[in-house]
Amino acid sequence: MLTVATLATAVEVRGDHPDHYVVKRGDTLWDIAGRFLRKPWLWPEIWQANPQIKNPHLIYPGDVISLAYLDRVAVQEGPRSEAPVNAVPLSEVEPFLKDLRVVPEIDSLPYVVGLEDNRMRGIQGHVAYIRGLESAQPGQRYLVVRAQKRYRMINNTGSCCDQFDARDLDSRGRIAVGLSDGSLWDTPLYVNHGTELLGYELMTQTTATVTRGASGPDQLVTLLLDSEGRDVRVGDRIIPVEAQTYDLQFFPHPPKQHSAYGRLSVMAVADGYRSGGTHDVIAISGGAREGIDNGTVFSIWRRGDRTVDRVRADLDRDPGMTPSQNHVRLPDEFAGHAMVFKTFDNISYALVMNSVKPTMVGYELKDPDATE
Repeated sequence: MLTVATLATAVEVRGDHPDHYVVKRGDTLWDIAGRFLRKPWLWPEIWQANPQIKNPHLIYPGDVISLAYLDRVAVQEGPRSEAPVNAVPLSEVEPFLKDLRVVPEIDSLPYVVGLEDNRMRGIQGHVAYIRGLESAQPGQRYLVVRAQKRYRMINNTGSCCDQFDARDLDSRGRIAVGLSDGSLWDTPLYVNHGTELLGYELMTQTTATVTRGASGPDQLVTLLLDSEGRDVRVGDRIIPVEAQTYDLQFFPHPPKQHSAYGRLSVMAVADGYRSGGTHDVIAISGGAREGIDNGTVFSIWRRGDRTVDRVRADLDRDPGMTPSQNHVRLPDEFAGHAMVFKTFDNISYALVMNSVKPTMVGYELKDPDATE
């Protein structure tokens, strides 16, 4: 049997850890592990090595966690009247788990071409008319989704880092500037051009049922918006109702493969002005093709600026005219840790687990153990 002392080299138990801790409602496994470990993302390695913890995800409010006896992790069971503690606060990520998906293209998707009574917005009980869904039959159900962001990558820029383009889209799926229409994101990273499309982000608006098949000269299908949800507008897309699986339990672990410096960046921050903190969601520029899966933990770093060494250079000289040998690149600055909770081919969503400074669009993602 392994003890914390056996794993001390790998997990670095905190010297100031408490002897006991009583789990409270609202705790997360990450937060609890942070009271005992210097690297809280390694808690599964310890807790799974102790057979008295039957399932490290089934720890409940009222349980007493102890490291007092021979430095061994132990759990004394409390009442089982509440839901178990999870690795992340599910309330913070639920909208992203349930309502967001990323697809490679949207041009081929059927779309809302009009609403009853020529309304500008449709809600539950209203009728929408759909183009491009000619084979649909009465009774079939569909999701109405909105393309709200387009992600692209610029590579081979000649600099150390790839650049990323996260553009807001209007309800038609076209580039929009200065709109705020219920998007979960705000103020993404902008550049002028992109060379590789990473995907389109779709937000579920509502569900609908076909009430009349293709009819009229343009073969439009009639949908009844049959559930509460977000408003529907002309240009919203239609996809089949399909089960979208997602994890509810997460086992933190380092990245499975190395990515070159500058390849993984924060592309967008949810519900914030270019920055976020603990328990904010970020979109990152990598997914399954980079070996990223749910539970992958990254450290977040502000990239060091390039500046002029004004001691070696002429203090009165225009910095833009200073020779390159008199430029220095400042060290990267640690900002926090994030854990991936939803992964697509080229894009992932992650939750900021802890932070010492705001996480901003454009920040670098590294191995969680990185020191520079």
